[in-house]
Amino acid sequence: MITLGQHTYPEISAQAEALEEALLQLARQADWVDAYLTNNEDDEVVFIGSGSSYYQALSMASTYRSWMGRSASAYPSSELFLFQKQTLPPSRRYLVIGVSRSGESTEVVLALKAVRDLPNVRIASITCYEDSSMAKIAPALVSPKGKEKSTVMTKSFSSMTFLMQAAIAQASGRPELVSQIKETARYDGQVVQAADAFIKPFVDNMELHKYIYLGMGTYYGLALEACLKIKEMSYVWTEAYGTLEFRHGPKSIVEPGSLVCLLLSEEARSYELKVAQEMKEYGATVLIVTARSGADTGFADAVFEVGGAELTDEARSVLYLPLLQYLGYYTALKLKVDPDAPRNLTQVVKI
Repeated sequence: MITLGQHTYPEISAQAEALEEALLQLARQADWVDAYLTNNEDDEVVFIGSGSSYYQALSMASTYRSWMGRSASAYPSSELFLFQKQTLPPSRRYLVIGVSRSGESTEVVLALKAVRDLPNVRIASITCYEDSSMAKIAPALVSPKGKEKSTVMTKSFSSMTFLMQAAIAQASGRPELVSQIKETARYDGQVVQAADAFIKPFVDNMELHKYIYLGMGTYYGLALEACLKIKEMSYVWTEAYGTLEFRHGPKSIVEPGSLVCLLLSEEARSYELKVAQEMKEYGATVLIVTARSGADTGFADAVFEVGGAELTDEARSVLYLPLLQYLGYYTALKLKVDPDAPRNLTQVVKI
């Protein structure tokens, strides 16, 4: 008899170890940071990826803009490959960073090959596999303990996002950001355990048929990833939006049986909570993931605290991931679906 989720569960649970190893790896690859992130010759850094890796790219670009004070963007790999004029106008100099767990995704490899010989483009990458096709053409920052057996990305997403944020913090020359990254790694183990204990009874006791994830800033990419996680693992109906954007039309889908999961920032806290409270009034079940609970979150059906309120929203972001990943995992088990092997999916997507 096959045990459902026999790979996914231990991979989610092992992400704290993967984050700690990422910090050690960053020290070993200080030359990569110097060559690609501290170099001011690029006008813009462009992060590219496909699926979950694109959502990572969005969060990486957001962190880069915030911490480096310089231009960065994120695109699906296919946009760079097939719509190069729209994504890389020739008037600027670019560093293009490919993001791929396996380093074998056809789209990201094709995109990097398509631009590597352009006079205004440099290429690099981040992956879990140092001997991958992508790493061979684009010097790679490597998350060695992000490797996974499951089709669905969990600890690889967390560790690669964290590793790139750590690299950006180092490149910024701001010691307080480096300290915050180290604090995040220290928090993560207890957050993983607490998230597991918190979300299983929540899933078991709720009857939900729509899942909506909301986030802003660096958390927007995480909201998209959370949406994809539960869709991949359990096949439920789900969407993700920028928090305030959800009020402009999409909120019409909210009704009893809808879960609205808010990834709450501190920077826009009061505005985002107004949106969540409005959705509660429409009949939604509201779950808030936050650095800290308070009187202002009392209206929610459930609040999960990750801690780290003293950290920036960017530094704290990967602490939101364990709960979101376990939410997908336990929803799949409740529906008797194997999260290790989603239908129609493979670990590496090739054209």
